[in-house]
Amino acid sequence: MTGTEYLREADRELDAAYEEPMSLAEYVDRLFERPSIGAHASKYLLNAIEAAGTRTVIEEGEERERYRFFDDLHNDGEHAILGNTEVLNGFVDDLRSIAAGRGKEEKIIWFDGPTATGKSELKRCLVNGLREYSKTPEGRRYTVEWNIASAEDSPGLTYGDIPRVDEDSWYQSPVQSNPLSVFPEPVREAILADLNVEHDDHTPIRAETDLDPFCREAYDYLEKRYRREGIADLFSAVTDTHHLRVTNYVVDVGRGIGVLHSEDDGRPKERLVGSWMAGMLQKLDSRGRKNPQAFSYDGVLSQGNGLLTIVEDATQHADLLQKLLNVPDERHVKLDKAIGMDVDTQLLIISNPDLDAQLNQHADRNGADPLRALKRRLDRHEFRYLTNLRLECELIHRELTGETSIWEGIDGEELHERVRAPLSIRVGERGGRVTERELAPHAVEAAALYSVVSRLDREDLPEGISLVEKALLFDRGYLREGDERAETDDFDFDPNANDGAHGIPVTFTRDVIAELLNTARDRSHPELAVENVLMPRDVLNAMAEGLHEAPMFSRAERREFEDRLVSVKNHVFDQQETDVIDAIMHEKRVEKETVEEYVEHVYAWATDDVVTTAQGEVEPDPLKMKVFEIEHLGRFSEQEYDGTTPMPTVRTFRNERIITALNRHAWQHRTEDFAIDEVNLLDIPVIRDVLETHGWSDVARVFEDFDPEQWDDPPANTETAAVKARTIDTLVSEFGYSPASAELTSRHVMGQVSYRWD
Repeated sequence: MTGTEYLREADRELDAAYEEPMSLAEYVDRLFERPSIGAHASKYLLNAIEAAGTRTVIEEGEERERYRFFDDLHNDGEHAILGNTEVLNGFVDDLRSIAAGRGKEEKIIWFDGPTATGKSELKRCLVNGLREYSKTPEGRRYTVEWNIASAEDSPGLTYGDIPRVDEDSWYQSPVQSNPLSVFPEPVREAILADLNVEHDDHTPIRAETDLDPFCREAYDYLEKRYRREGIADLFSAVTDTHHLRVTNYVVDVGRGIGVLHSEDDGRPKERLVGSWMAGMLQKLDSRGRKNPQAFSYDGVLSQGNGLLTIVEDATQHADLLQKLLNVPDERHVKLDKAIGMDVDTQLLIISNPDLDAQLNQHADRNGADPLRALKRRLDRHEFRYLTNLRLECELIHRELTGETSIWEGIDGEELHERVRAPLSIRVGERGGRVTERELAPHAVEAAALYSVVSRLDREDLPEGISLVEKALLFDRGYLREGDERAETDDFDFDPNANDGAHGIPVTFTRDVIAELLNTARDRSHPELAVENVLMPRDVLNAMAEGLHEAPMFSRAERREFEDRLVSVKNHVFDQQETDVIDAIMHEKRVEKETVEEYVEHVYAWATDDVVTTAQGEVEPDPLKMKVFEIEHLGRFSEQEYDGTTPMPTVRTFRNERIITALNRHAWQHRTEDFAIDEVNLLDIPVIRDVLETHGWSDVARVFEDFDPEQWDDPPANTETAAVKARTIDTLVSEFGYSPASAELTSRHVMGQVSYRWD
């Protein structure tokens, strides 16, 4: 776009966010048209979260509904909170109870957890999401602004000729006061009663705050002036559009959102509500009293009035927590001994685990614990490290590349591809040169898997599965062993297990990989830039070595994490080995049509039926079934057939492995007309193995003269040389490898295979 077009885009952005000021009466009319604009703090926050909708995710092996709000949709996912869906859902459930007045109104919501678990992202995500929601028609937020200069310029209000109003004389409420707070309490309650009856929302709107002291000063001044002048319609005179108007504002930090950062200092009252400004007190001669217009209103509760107050790194502000005890239920704070202010804000504090230690420092005193009342008011939501492989891969991608798009809306196969995918990063070197370094396929996956495995609770490990298998179960929701598929529900996990409570944080992994990217590997090849490739084992070895240099880990943690490394390496090697075998056998794979034909013939054989072909109906072909079972399945030999007639072992296999799967599918679709061509062949384990997997026995059977010991430098005109050339090409074209990473990966695999080849 041109510069002018960018300016026009900015104009449109502002036009969409702001409205012309309106009268108090116009606001009330609009409130009845669109009640959401008058929502109290907790209800507004709930509305904003629910307005973004939900999506289905799998975490800890279970399918869950996740609120899209926490994906930071309006900011392209930059501050999305990955994982912890159950924790976030619990937070939303609490908001729902608080908004409806059904409990927890006296609670302060507390987000606790180790570093690098998403707590800071939560703050940014809330700010971004609420800011953008406030720009929508349903999320508009309104406050009032006052002009008392017009009262001084005129002896009274006239309803004919309208005097000119100076725009510079308007002052907005410094704490985003609700427009309904202008009304006397009985009238305000009547408005809300009528509004809630008319719209019959299960969460009624509340407006329980009076005008803030700044606005009250203006209101009282106008009321006193017009009362002296004998104006009949006193409230109408005070709230006439010359003096009062309702204006919308875009929610942001300082306007509806208060954030107390760890570095903010000052006395408790100053941090919470603000401070008196000596110069203004002198300027506003108020006859011996403190004029509320001389108060700064820059404390966190003042800024967060109307919506949300966040205390970040609460350990640094532990002295304030006791003073916040009664704010949620009393909704009132003091500016001074004689001046109070009502607040409507949702309190939220964020801390690392050290706050928990502070709160429990007197726990041994039992009933005499001085912090007992505070602990009772805190509603804890614990963030933990990610225990899903996909999410950890996504997080590592974000840390290394700045990529912010959310990995969603993809099926299992696409998901697997993103997890195993390579990653290329341009790295600056001395002299201004730029080098492209490659994280080979499975390198990011290896780092993510090691991180996840380090976080799993070894004490909560069902019999028969390893920590790696537990990680895969949490990621996919199932495990597959041969023909059997076990769902998460098939395992007895402890709901109170410590999965994710500690482990390797993503920041450690990021720093290890970043350091590796800045250094070329000590290896070479006459034609390929193998020194610029980071292999999975490079990353895993560097992570293991880095454990001893990082002060964040205890000796016990280092030993524990090192013990878990071998199983991760073995799993990653299995993935690399599968890639190489599939690449070798790529041109020898069985076509899906051939598999479908086999299944049709087996089904007809078992049901004494016929097979429908283009030439008409034919009897099931025993030779076709035999050839498929020997050559493609590799399960039987000639000795298990009498000519083409299957022996008992073959008949049992057909009935129990093929027909049972088909019958299961037919039962699941029993309300429909069942047909073989409706079956997903991948639902039949043995067929899936034919379509998707091969083994070294297949390689040896198809390539009789193949020798893995020759792989690094195969003699010319040998079968090994031909197989290697095709395999490298296939790894590059079909599996996402570069020529260099394909060479290194295949060498690594063959180096291990050659020991057991014979």
